[in-house]
Amino acid sequence: MSQLAKAGPAIAVGFFAAFGGFLFGYDTGTISGIIAMDPWLRKFGVKASDGTYFLPSTDKSLVVSILALGEFVGALAGAPVSDSLGRKYGISVACIVFAVGVAMQTAGTNLAVFVVGRVIAGLGVGLISCLVPLYQSECAPKWIRGGIVAAYQWFITIGLLLASVANKFGQYNEGDLTWRLPVGIQLAFGAILGVGMLFLPESPRFLIKKGDADAALKSLAILNNTDVNDIAVKEALREIIENFEQEKSFGSVSYLDCFKNDSKSKIGLRTHTGIWLQAFQQLTGINFIFYFGTTFFKSAGISDPFLVGVITNVVNVLSTIPGMYGVDVFGRRQLLLIGAAGMCICEFIVAIVGTVIGTEPGAGQVVLIVFVCLYIFFFAASWGPIAWIVTGEIYPLNVRAKAMSMSTASNWLWNFIIGFITPYMVDAPTPVAPAANLGVKVFFIWGTTCALCFVYAYFMVAETKGLSLEQVDELYIRTTPVNSDKVRRELMTEHHTHDDLEADVQVKAK
Repeated sequence: MSQLAKAGPAIAVGFFAAFGGFLFGYDTGTISGIIAMDPWLRKFGVKASDGTYFLPSTDKSLVVSILALGEFVGALAGAPVSDSLGRKYGISVACIVFAVGVAMQTAGTNLAVFVVGRVIAGLGVGLISCLVPLYQSECAPKWIRGGIVAAYQWFITIGLLLASVANKFGQYNEGDLTWRLPVGIQLAFGAILGVGMLFLPESPRFLIKKGDADAALKSLAILNNTDVNDIAVKEALREIIENFEQEKSFGSVSYLDCFKNDSKSKIGLRTHTGIWLQAFQQLTGINFIFYFGTTFFKSAGISDPFLVGVITNVVNVLSTIPGMYGVDVFGRRQLLLIGAAGMCICEFIVAIVGTVIGTEPGAGQVVLIVFVCLYIFFFAASWGPIAWIVTGEIYPLNVRAKAMSMSTASNWLWNFIIGFITPYMVDAPTPVAPAANLGVKVFFIWGTTCALCFVYAYFMVAETKGLSLEQVDELYIRTTPVNSDKVRRELMTEHHTHDDLEADVQVKAK
């Protein structure tokens, strides 16, 4: 049986779980258009002196960023939920929480109810964002693990795209259905994921952590399209058990222990790597485009900002595909470095041209749109998926859920901070709310943070392409992130030699 055929069930499981990213992407994408829709503004906004309705910067910051606050709390809850209920049942519970929040937003008649609904929906999305990459990493074959976890980010981009399409068509309609329908349809999306997860196998590594080796063996057999008597599956189980038993010998691990750095496992280094990698993913400024893109392009004088929103989302979806392929071919570090450099250059070009030439119709607008799209390409092919991949694979099993929840919470914390302060940085001041009125100059800030992303990736992110989760532990014991690629190749050579011996044993047994 070919390698791809054996991995077929694991790939299918990983891609279905990745649908959790769609919930995050769609919910994130709809809000940027909804807060610009007249029916929504008439219900929740403020009436201006000219008879039109608008949302003050304070309320805009609250409505957009409050989801991330809920996601922050939900991500932190991911560790106790996944370690008690399991990875797959935890995802199903998260979908129930998400559905409650969506229902409140759909039925909301005042801004307070709408905001509380976004907080509760955020709790569900935060749980999903922690549990899905964790579940995918623990179930995926090592040779394609990067591509499978990257599918989570791909589904985020697909959700963003469909949300922008819904916003595009919604702008032509009248009445509350304009915004209630695109919000309410998320109930169906949550039901698909929540019910579907009940029929998938549990993570074998979670089952080992719970002491159920027989169930873990069955799960591994299902994921590898074979039976429990397969020697390769038994060997994989043995490696997981031995690695976990070694980790248990160090004693129980608290959240505080995740930050302690010893000379062997380097748990502290790995925890900080994940937390700041997710922070820098947000500090690239990407969600400025997807949270505030419609209103920003409108303020820049572009006649159809909703159409530009659709275009940027199409670029986002298509550009994630080469990242899904490249991460298991070129590696994590190389793509992160290339992506950071590319984003940095594009953002400084947008900032300089927008400041010198302006964004009036003509060359300034063309440069703005083209280089924003190039910037999205570099993000989608690198930092978008790889942040989730790396944080899903660099932690030991005994702290994986805790460390993963903290790194994911870091993503949402910075998502909240950026979503909250951006209107104050970009918008023009009003009598209701002060603002810095940076406009396109905000890209100077994002360009600078992308330069920092490059430096961080070079010194802090280890190359883990092609390694099992247990081999990643060995990698950190032997070396530092800067020299990791050389040791990674040595580990793969050692493992291939071991695999050859196992294959020889199987042949003789036959």
